[in-house]
Amino acid sequence: MAKTNTEPLSGMRDFLPLDVLRRDYVIDVVKRVYQRYGFEPLETPTMERLSTLLGKYGEEGDQLIFRVLKRGEKLARALADSPTENSISDAGLRYDLTVPLARVVAEYRSKLPRYFKRYQIQPVYRADRPAKGRYREFYQCDVDIVGTTSPTAEAEVLAAGAEVLQELGFRGAESFHIRLNHRMILRGLMEIAGVPPALESSALVAIDKLDKVGMEGVREELDERSVPAQAAQKLLETMASAPAGVDEVLDWLQTLLQPSDVGSRGVSELKAVVALCKVGPAAEHLRVDPYLARGLSYYTGPIFEIEFPGLSGSGGGGGRYDDLIGMFCGQSIPACGFSLGLERIILIMEERGMFPARLSTQPQALVTLFDESTVAASLALAHRLRKAGLRVDLYPENDRYGKQFKYAEERGIRYAVLLSPRELEAGVVAIKDLISGEQVEIPDAEVAEWLRARVESSDPRR
Repeated sequence: MAKTNTEPLSGMRDFLPLDVLRRDYVIDVVKRVYQRYGFEPLETPTMERLSTLLGKYGEEGDQLIFRVLKRGEKLARALADSPTENSISDAGLRYDLTVPLARVVAEYRSKLPRYFKRYQIQPVYRADRPAKGRYREFYQCDVDIVGTTSPTAEAEVLAAGAEVLQELGFRGAESFHIRLNHRMILRGLMEIAGVPPALESSALVAIDKLDKVGMEGVREELDERSVPAQAAQKLLETMASAPAGVDEVLDWLQTLLQPSDVGSRGVSELKAVVALCKVGPAAEHLRVDPYLARGLSYYTGPIFEIEFPGLSGSGGGGGRYDDLIGMFCGQSIPACGFSLGLERIILIMEERGMFPARLSTQPQALVTLFDESTVAASLALAHRLRKAGLRVDLYPENDRYGKQFKYAEERGIRYAVLLSPRELEAGVVAIKDLISGEQVEIPDAEVAEWLRARVESSDPRR
């Protein structure tokens, strides 16, 4: 019989128990912090109408949407009439969580509070080329504030994101950076460089690749996009001359962009965001990067991105998108959001050994089996310990104790609970600490309390 290929699709993954436990650990921290900031949960369908998704992510983003074929007669008609990728599809897997949020706000505006603060933790899908840390299915952890143009929204979402990373163990100013910029600053820089207005969006795509292709790569990309050589050269020279330091960059931009109304407004708005962020947990991580572009076309104001020094790729990002919701409802509704990339964070935490040795949902004790005569008593004990709030596994067969202890060690279970005819007759339960090797006998009536005291002192997040 031929062997079936059992590997998951390229860019997709199976999650074994330890993988799931680690994801749950991170998600639990994310939820706890987001809820502390007053954000409420939201979930949306995996599939959206193709018309909802297209035209929101820029020229490259639209190409990475997973299309879903029409069904039945609709598909047959589309195939019979000069089919294209879009004509045979009417739905797509969600590319991010922001566009679905915009659709939800447009649909349920009358049922939502004046200022809607939501968090959403769900997988998104991109038809991208898989690589280390880059998948076709991955989770995003979003927070967004809808309904205000105040820079307090940016300060809140950035503070929440920074606090999540700090609680996960990313502490110190250099553990991660929050790169900040403003779309109007980018427009102002291109304006004073002489980039034609019609080519601004195209030039932004090239600038967004700076961290991937370097300065010369951006130069080549600008040339390919027909940006005039003189404008491209001035743009690149300005990029190379930006100073370091948050306040220094902002002052430099204020002087540089004085001739540009749009650029000057961008600097003023970014200064307001920075001032508010300086009184919160994001303060020491702020970096102003005047050429951070972020490729998504719906951003209208401040934009931001998480960077882990020494590592390529983004750990998350976001920005203000005041026009996106209006594309669905015809009414201007401002919004601002931030997203953490769960996979990127987990990968770094695994590589740096940042996870606890034990995760809080793993079993805390293993009830062993001595022989057939004690099976019912062992089952009853396991149920009693579970009722007391302990997470308890039961070994299913009458193997020798050595095998049962090895199983417990493989699962990271510290305490083995032993109940033989001798213990039953004496009214005690033997408990073996598989780390220290110590074994004690506890009165049957006290065993749950004794175990709970031991595991509560050693389990994380107690």
